[in-house]
Amino acid sequence: MCGINGIIYKTGCNENKLTSALTQMNNLIIHRGPDEDGFTVDCEDNYGVGMAMRRLSIIDLSSGKQPIYSDDKKIVIVFNGEIYNYRSLKSDLEASGVHFKTTSDTEVILKLYEKHGVESFKWLDGMYGFSIFDKNINKLFIARDFFGEKPLYYTHTENQFLWSSELKSIIDVLPIKPQISKKGLNLFLRLTYIPAPYSIYDNIFKLEANHYIEYNFENHETSIKEINQEIKPKEQSISFDEAKKKVKDLVYESVDSRSIADVPLGTFLSGGVDSSIVSLCLSQGTEKKIETFSIGFKEAKMDETDKSQLVAKLIGSNHHEFKIGEDDLKDNIHEILLNFDEPFSDTAALPTYFVSKKTRDYVKVALTGDGGDEVFGGYNKYYVGKMNTKYTNIVPKPIHNVLLNTSKYLLATKNDNRGKRFKIKKMLKAVNYDGNQYWDIISLANTELELVEILVPSHYISDLFGEYKDQLYNDKVESLTDFRHVDKILSLEGGMLAKVDRTSMQNSLECRAPFLNKKIWDYTNTLPEKYLMNGWNKKHILKEAFKDQFPEEFLEKSKRGFGSPVGNWLKSSLKKELESFIEPKFLSEQGIFNLDKIIPLVQNHLDSKRDNTFRVWAFYCFQKWYNNIYLKQ
Repeated sequence: MCGINGIIYKTGCNENKLTSALTQMNNLIIHRGPDEDGFTVDCEDNYGVGMAMRRLSIIDLSSGKQPIYSDDKKIVIVFNGEIYNYRSLKSDLEASGVHFKTTSDTEVILKLYEKHGVESFKWLDGMYGFSIFDKNINKLFIARDFFGEKPLYYTHTENQFLWSSELKSIIDVLPIKPQISKKGLNLFLRLTYIPAPYSIYDNIFKLEANHYIEYNFENHETSIKEINQEIKPKEQSISFDEAKKKVKDLVYESVDSRSIADVPLGTFLSGGVDSSIVSLCLSQGTEKKIETFSIGFKEAKMDETDKSQLVAKLIGSNHHEFKIGEDDLKDNIHEILLNFDEPFSDTAALPTYFVSKKTRDYVKVALTGDGGDEVFGGYNKYYVGKMNTKYTNIVPKPIHNVLLNTSKYLLATKNDNRGKRFKIKKMLKAVNYDGNQYWDIISLANTELELVEILVPSHYISDLFGEYKDQLYNDKVESLTDFRHVDKILSLEGGMLAKVDRTSMQNSLECRAPFLNKKIWDYTNTLPEKYLMNGWNKKHILKEAFKDQFPEEFLEKSKRGFGSPVGNWLKSSLKKELESFIEPKFLSEQGIFNLDKIIPLVQNHLDSKRDNTFRVWAFYCFQKWYNNIYLKQ
């Protein structure tokens, strides 16, 4: 696991200047790879190219140092991530006469590319961001993995092309700070994160998952291409019992492949379905006790560590449990939020940071349950999406509008309490009569109408999700399959995986997600939807596949989720800072928010007149980022 950086000078080259800039970029991501670094620089008359990396040594500790070159030194690679099927790929290459100098997965990517070109990218099972400079054809390729587990940012300037695993490395070497991207701003204030290809900055982009950039040094033009995968699978006719067995086999196989490491590893164990199954599979694959880690809250109503304790006892793990409270937030919130380099307001980022920090004291690698909900259909929002059609067929729109307006008062809460009233109100807000309900459901901060209110007109963008809709199979998002594909494109890449990558790598911990396996994703897409969500039973086939391994009804128990009680913290330890963000003079000079709407929104929350946790938290996270980037002296 590493972080990578790269610079291309489009006209001429100063080797010292190029190396200095790469060093500057590398130093900013030392947390991603504290073990060692590596550089490669090539200066020609009409261009210069440099690539660098920071390494967290996980596989091939002795000979896996990067960059790695081809035998003729004409091709070079820097790589961030893990390739889980590298051993089988290596065996195939060796059988065809290819020789290796190391036992690293990085060299396997290089040799595979040498033999098959960019076509080889589709055979990689793993999480990665890498760049390959091929002097034979005067091209450079930058690729990102199938799900987007590893980040990759890039930008063009008049004289340079830059790319990096983290935004901070690019921003730091640019001569001036870029302007805010209105598209990125609107996406964040709707979703709580910014999905690829956008960032919070104009002209700085994220490479989309399962894509690669081709840079041509002959004309300094770039093209972005999708990695050609195998033909998309079609639904097959298979019995539930057969499918259940296949799912179980695939999960065991994936956990095993994600357990390859030359350093100690453990699991994040929340006690939910996904992390419990991953921990169980890992424990059954080794004779030693595995290490499991969970995080809880000192606020009793938010704490669910009893569930993880039960699983830890069941599998006989060495279990480590940590509890956090508001005092921990005071000491760490600044570094947690600002490490994202752009606004990010998923409240689960805070506990994920703390569990990563504690886990790193014991192991270098942690397996997680991430992706289980997207792959197997496990979110409550999938219920809401399916219910929308039934609801809109029964309830006329005028009556719904009356119910919606009434709910604002009858279901209003004064504190950050995410119970039944909160969920019903959220469901009513998401109802849509135009077939666009799922775009409202995933808008965790502001709905479109709310966004129109709080932004000044010059900063509001309509039809925010148009290009994402174009990537889907259907015009309307109505089925469970549709919902899951939206989540893969937006929520998984932009939210979940960004959260885990930044908070874990901030602590030099590598996280691996066995459910994020293309083989499992492709297989679940061939199954009837009722196998995934059977009535009200989410993740039906996954739970059925493993229910004999757990106490009766354990996998059916509900779980709150992994958020933090930030709504209450905003009224206490964060109150003074939040109040400074709604000062009229500051807001007027900033010129982004409508003072008449945003000040009452925040003040009502602070005065406990109305719980506006998610909207105010998104506002707070944006302003904290804005102040650090544009106003910090």
